[in-house]
Amino acid sequence: TAPGSRLLLLLLLLLGVLGVLALGDPGPLEDVVIDRYYIPKICLREAQMGDFIRYHYNGTFKDGKKFDSSYDRGATVAGVVGVGRLITGMDRGLQGMCVNERRHLIVPPHLGYGSIGVAGLIPPDATLYFDVVMLDIWNKNDKLQVTTLSKPERCNRTVQNSDFVRYHYNGTLLDGTPFDSSYSKGSTYDTYVGTGWLIKGMDQGLLGMCAGEKRSIIIPPFLAYGEKGYGTAIPPQASLVFSVLLVDFHNPKDGVFLEHLEVPEPCKRRAVTGDFVRYHYNGTLMDGTLFDSSYSRNQTYNTYIGKGYIIPGMDQGLQGVCVGEQRRVVVPPHLAYGENGAGDKIPGSAVLIFDVHIIDFHNPADPVEIETVFRPEGCNVTTRNRDFVRYHYNCSLLDGTRLFSSHDYEKPQEVTLGANKVIEGLNSGLLDMCVGERRVLIIPPHLGHGESGARGVPGSAVLRFDVELISMEEGVPEGYFFIWHGEPPANLYEQMDLNKDGGIPAEEFSTFIKTQVAEGKGRLMPSSDPEKVIADMFRNQDRNQDGKITPEELKLKSDEDQEKIHEEL
Repeated sequence: TAPGSRLLLLLLLLLGVLGVLALGDPGPLEDVVIDRYYIPKICLREAQMGDFIRYHYNGTFKDGKKFDSSYDRGATVAGVVGVGRLITGMDRGLQGMCVNERRHLIVPPHLGYGSIGVAGLIPPDATLYFDVVMLDIWNKNDKLQVTTLSKPERCNRTVQNSDFVRYHYNGTLLDGTPFDSSYSKGSTYDTYVGTGWLIKGMDQGLLGMCAGEKRSIIIPPFLAYGEKGYGTAIPPQASLVFSVLLVDFHNPKDGVFLEHLEVPEPCKRRAVTGDFVRYHYNGTLMDGTLFDSSYSRNQTYNTYIGKGYIIPGMDQGLQGVCVGEQRRVVVPPHLAYGENGAGDKIPGSAVLIFDVHIIDFHNPADPVEIETVFRPEGCNVTTRNRDFVRYHYNCSLLDGTRLFSSHDYEKPQEVTLGANKVIEGLNSGLLDMCVGERRVLIIPPHLGHGESGARGVPGSAVLRFDVELISMEEGVPEGYFFIWHGEPPANLYEQMDLNKDGGIPAEEFSTFIKTQVAEGKGRLMPSSDPEKVIADMFRNQDRNQDGKITPEELKLKSDEDQEKIHEEL
């Protein structure tokens, strides 16, 4: 048995046998002399009769000789003050002490061990000198003390029983002695609340907290580690003080939480499973720490939704989005990266918050979406493939980002429809138009510039074209440069050979074709450069490229096609 315990037992025996508080000559002192030589600026609590206290002391005689010390035993003394379990002088001298207060006590013999003393330790009629520091005070009627140190302005949910919490903490004894810290370990403490995994006081103290809230939680021993303490760091019957920062929390039953920050009106279409979505995002932890951002890469994140290409929480959280919508998606860890986290940016069991901005989305089965803004009355001639058209256009992304415009040039855009000169979606959108008609075309990437994009066009981008048809010229069938409106002349070569010299040079050929067009007997393939079309026709007929066409070389396109059919047969 430790000497301090032996002294207390001897004292109790003496008091029981003699029935008095002290014996012997009262000496020159009538009462305990108390010197409060250190009083803390903040007195957390004063020891009252019936309180349970923990303290350290050195006990000496007047000459300075030590007769006892809790420091030498390496353990604090714990007991109840003011109920006769200590020598009377100590009982009186400890009352009213603050935590961390230091006192010198001079205890006269009649308030100590009297005329009997303690055999081998304390002689009779000894005046005792104690140097005491108060370390802890509590009472069996104490309750948990919770103080909110700071709290976020926005708090739409608080910790409940069965929630899983991640928090940082500093743990100290009531006198400020640190015993543990999550910060020193470099990771949060992660656990369930209200399921018995924590000491009772912490289970209670975390309830009602918001993510980002800071609390001071003072836990009496009977809601902490009680009589046994914990290892060498937490003594028996110790009150504990935790400074807690709640980093995040969730419940295993949580689904994805959505907050619609901005929804454009009108929203004509909402994304569904199988759609391909392009979006920007900032990804943060619940405490606001940024772990990823598409903006920092200056590139959208592009993916199919509902097909398992992204974490389940985002697969769910992007369902039903509109183009242009800004949405907050809060994803619990079991729908994100789980207990293991991801890399060095996303801790295990972390709740993730994605602030997303939807740039566009489409489905691989989407056609071109055509909206007619204006169509002239009495329109009975519309564009077809092979027609030559002139049109103005403005091209933009669905978020309004301007890409290209024909208005930046001196004249409208020109193209032969169906000649693979423009993207497929634009070609489709220009068909069946009247001159003067205006349309809005929404072109999905598989009918636009595809996954790779083009110069100035992001990959997988949905494009918007505002188009106006300025003019159109009827085209000719594919492969033809010129078609006859009726039957071609029977003696075509003779008519074409204007000087009758048996050869048709380029000048004669050009003059003849222009005459046929002028007389309405036929028409050239429409183009902004008819001379080039005629030159291509001549080159096509001048088989040996000697600068003139002979009777053997001249063939109609229809005759050429017929010959090919026979060859194939």
